[in-house]
Amino acid sequence: MNKKQLALAVCVALGMTACQKSGDEPTSKSSEGVARSEVRSKAEAKVVNPLMQESTLPYHVPPFDQIKVEHFMPAFEKGMAEHKKEVEAIANNPEAPTFENTLEALEKSGALLNRVANVFFNLTGTISNEEIRKIQSEISPKLSQHQDDIYLNDKLFKRIEAIYEQRESLKDPEQRRLAEVTYQNFVLAGAKLTPEQKQRVRELNTQISQLTTEFAQNLLKATEKRAVLVTDKKELAGLSEDEIANLAAAAKVAGKEGYLITLKNTTRHALLSKLENRELRERLFRASAERALDVNGPVIQKLVKARAEKAKIFGQPNWASYKLLNQMAKKPEAVLKMLDDMAPKVVAKAKAEAKAIKAVMAKEGANFELAPWDWLYYAEKVRQAKYDLDESQIKPYFELNNVLQKGVFFAMNQLFGISFKERHDLPVYHPDVRTFEVFDADGKSIGLFYADYFAREGKRGGAWMNAIVPQSFLLNRKPVVVNVLNIPKPAEGQPALLTFDEVTTMFHEMGHAVHGLFSQVKYPSLAGTNVPRDFVEFPSQFEEDWAIDPKVIANYAKHYKTGEPIPADLLKKVLDSRKFNQGFDTLEYLEAALLDMEWHLISPETDVSDVPGFERAALEKHGVYYPPVPPRYKSPYFAHIFSGGYSAGYYAYLWTEVLAADAFAYMREHGGLTRENGDRFRKEILSRGFTIDPMQQYINFRGKAPSVDALLIRRGLVDSK
Repeated sequence: MNKKQLALAVCVALGMTACQKSGDEPTSKSSEGVARSEVRSKAEAKVVNPLMQESTLPYHVPPFDQIKVEHFMPAFEKGMAEHKKEVEAIANNPEAPTFENTLEALEKSGALLNRVANVFFNLTGTISNEEIRKIQSEISPKLSQHQDDIYLNDKLFKRIEAIYEQRESLKDPEQRRLAEVTYQNFVLAGAKLTPEQKQRVRELNTQISQLTTEFAQNLLKATEKRAVLVTDKKELAGLSEDEIANLAAAAKVAGKEGYLITLKNTTRHALLSKLENRELRERLFRASAERALDVNGPVIQKLVKARAEKAKIFGQPNWASYKLLNQMAKKPEAVLKMLDDMAPKVVAKAKAEAKAIKAVMAKEGANFELAPWDWLYYAEKVRQAKYDLDESQIKPYFELNNVLQKGVFFAMNQLFGISFKERHDLPVYHPDVRTFEVFDADGKSIGLFYADYFAREGKRGGAWMNAIVPQSFLLNRKPVVVNVLNIPKPAEGQPALLTFDEVTTMFHEMGHAVHGLFSQVKYPSLAGTNVPRDFVEFPSQFEEDWAIDPKVIANYAKHYKTGEPIPADLLKKVLDSRKFNQGFDTLEYLEAALLDMEWHLISPETDVSDVPGFERAALEKHGVYYPPVPPRYKSPYFAHIFSGGYSAGYYAYLWTEVLAADAFAYMREHGGLTRENGDRFRKEILSRGFTIDPMQQYINFRGKAPSVDALLIRRGLVDSK
């Protein structure tokens, strides 16, 4: 297992970002025979745990139909033991250090551990249960300790340092890049610390691992527990019959009578824009916004102090300064400047939107102040009045399979020449998962794409991409990636009709997918999406805009019953309305990003006993505290930063949106949806992984550094010329 993959596995073990899994194992005829037999041969015993050997399936995909939960711990233990021996052999090699016997050998090490981690951590986010959570709690600190044993190995680091110091003698640019990145990773992990400091870092890493896992599991339980059960159908006024049927189905699955509204990962819930019953809106908002404070408040306090102490050991004043050392932004000051520079315009825009909302409230005789649970409901009325737009009119034109096949796949074909062919012969970890083989324009296979789109119990909220099998020429691996979303599953026999936000999310996640699929990198540490946090969201946000390209949307926005294209006037309203409520959208994001930074700017001596009080003070400090618009994530359920890989990094979505908007504007100026544009983007961005500095990648593509102008226009914060 390469070092970056292991670090990622630890991050995800903590709760978020890239890989998850578990499974049942319907036994084959041969294994049934083994199960009945009291005496097993050694050969039979060797195949009992399918994780122990490399998959023989196409693309080395995991045999999901054979894997049981009890297979994971033995495979993890053996994987770590094997990896430890491999690393020790590299560190103690009596020969002088060379690229091949040190860095390349490290890249080849840990095959079993890597395989198990990629499978398991895909399942922790997609079909988690008590058994999986128990394993996750047990394995997370062990993986953290295992990672420390590698990064803090003095003999190993001396070999890496020797190669780094002679890196200019390496003729291959990718080898030089690997030497630089590996050296930096080891230094940032503590390779140059004193023995006493290393020991303390080990202790802190174990503590951080345990706390992030605890945060993730607390959140999952709280999100499930606080789902809102409605027993009186009359309270659901404002919802369509299909939506009500879906809530009834959700209640049935959960073993409850009535209608169950499951929570989203964000503060905002889509149904707040529709529910006419104000008491239910408030109940739903509070269920979301107040979840997990009791259990995760204490976890946050311990976690931020542990992170701050670790940063201090590395000579950094706070965790944000430490984390940004290897990111595009480099320093917290650069992040805060970007966020603070936007704040006044964003707050002003939100207050202007509030004025229009209050006018509608007054017209309807509302005798109460605008509250967070009112905003989306009345904003929808403003939107309908301004654009004469009803979501129930829109959704029939965005049926899931049509969006996928004739929208997402079509756009990828037009840009990159690739095609997707569905396969039904490969095992999946859940019946809802679909499998597609991806082919290049010349007919050669690229890899596999899994689509896991429907929400379900045991699946964390949000949307993400995982690499189940990362690309690597060194390991002779083609990529296997999965896109995970949380679209409400329709009642049996009903079509899955999407909101336009869900449509956009499908395009977004496909951006991550092609970043993994198009990787053309030798060394796995540098391949695919193994890039800085404030660059990884660039390809995904870039793909969002193709959802509204005239040629693309004309191809997929068709009525699911009649096949008729969406009427031109309705489409214009949909597109015009995308910039509606952008003050709210951007402000809730800015608030969350600033909370992230403030939590990670504290010193190790700082005690925070009042989480809501800290949040308010942080927002007031930056001039973004505005009660009707709460942060997209409040701290107790801010999984990105407290159980995932985005600590001091949530700003990355806006940072990379600058790149995405600028890149899309450039393409539009040069012909738009063309193979020439797509091939250029694929060559300079999507295929490079981390083999080239990210800003240099962008300049190689665009010809110059990005400007914020296109972003401000994209979000409707300034008028386009």
